Amino acid sequence: MPAFRFLTLISILLCFCVVVFGAYVRLADAGLGCPDWPGCYGHLDVPGTEAEIAHAQARYPERPVEAPKAWKEMIHRYLASTLGLLIVALALMSLRFKQARLPRRLPWLLVGLVIFQGILGMWTVTWQLKPLVVTGHLLGGMSTLSLLVLLGLRVFRRQPAGTAAPERRPVALAPAGLRRWAAAGLVVVALQIFLGGWTSTNYAALACPDFPTCHGQWVPDTDFETAFTLWHGLGINYEFGILDNDARMTIHWMHRVGALVVAAVIGLLGLLLLLRARAPLYRGLGGLVLGLLAVQATIGIMIV
Repeated sequence: MPAFRFLTLISILLCFCVVVFGAYVRLADAGLGCPDWPGCYGHLDVPGTEAEIAHAQARYPERPVEAPKAWKEMIHRYLASTLGLLIVALALMSLRFKQARLPRRLPWLLVGLVIFQGILGMWTVTWQLKPLVVTGHLLGGMSTLSLLVLLGLRVFRRQPAGTAAPERRPVALAPAGLRRWAAAGLVVVALQIFLGGWTSTNYAALACPDFPTCHGQWVPDTDFETAFTLWHGLGINYEFGILDNDARMTIHWMHRVGALVVAAVIGLLGLLLLLRARAPLYRGLGGLVLGLLAVQATIGIMIV
């Protein structure tokens, strides 16, 4: 169904924008640009007039109105809300047009996920940037994007109802061993995304100001118990972090260790795709994987 395919493609592109803009909001320290949810100082937009700003500051004296940060946060909410509506539309279309043989379970799984993402977005504000919630929000966004891409692959590969099936040709699949390596790669990348989110939400990105050592040491002083305590309670403002330097160094250092594991697994996967896969598509993907791995490593070093 052309409309479903078009809506799926738009949802994928919009979800990518939401994830990227969410990271921008985070890096601009605008996560609490609006101290309430779903509005901003009680408005559907950002207070602009002198009377609105005065009322907002009287209502939230601890959070003075910073319009640039507030607009970043609200634009992210507008984009995320639009994405949620598109996903709901996809789910409803999958039920309405049964004769088109559209995927049904995956769109409704996405509906559940996007609702949970909305809850995490609310908790991000009301629980004042709690690291576990913000990191979970990141993982949820990446999961939403991944499932939308999977939906797109299924939709664009599906044969439309009422048309003759094309002649089937043998497909040169990747060897089973490579599929297992790909599954292992997916797991380690997901764990590394968690470590990256945990590093950011605990403001540990510059806990080690040098590279490849950390404060001149290959293994710095560590405090794993504090660094990976997931729950510190409510009523705490986590903006700019609450951990001491040893805990932040531990998080940062573990992110580097995770990067080495990812580089080993994904690097080997890329090489195996290049050398062992029979189909040109898989060999091309192997080169792409190695190229993206090199880009990620370079960006990680440049951040420090």
